[in-house]
Amino acid sequence: MQALELKVPPPIAAVLAGGAMWVAARLLPAIHLAGQRRLLPTAICAVCGVIVALLGFSALHQANTTINPVNPERASSLVTSGIYRYTRNPMYVGLTALLVAWTIWLSVPWVIFGPAVFMLYLTRFQIIPEERAMSSKFGRDYDEYRRRVRRWL
Repeated sequence: MQALELKVPPPIAAVLAGGAMWVAARLLPAIHLAGQRRLLPTAICAVCGVIVALLGFSALHQANTTINPVNPERASSLVTSGIYRYTRNPMYVGLTALLVAWTIWLSVPWVIFGPAVFMLYLTRFQIIPEERAMSSKFGRDYDEYRRRVRRWL
């Protein structure tokens, strides 16, 4: 299974999950909610996801470190401020929130498994390998940060 580690960039994985959710939504029974009833919760969830992801992106950019998720060993600094005080993976939290928004919009209860599977996939094949690289590169500082701040929320 290590062959899948750090191979699929998380945004691509999110698009694939969203596509699978759309296909499932076409095949499974929906809850018939008018667009107006879906719009507000979908928009709130999507906007929150975008904000959290952008805050993470911005913090890495300001620190002049890599945002490339397939090469975590290229990180030049350990970012622990801003949104990184609350979650170690704000961009992944943001992508997950977008998938939850997509779930709400699709109005098919079974597609909630999409964001859950996405989170499991990311944890195993993206986050755990990133954590190994960060621990190797930043040692005790990263281990302390990991003890203080949750992986997701």
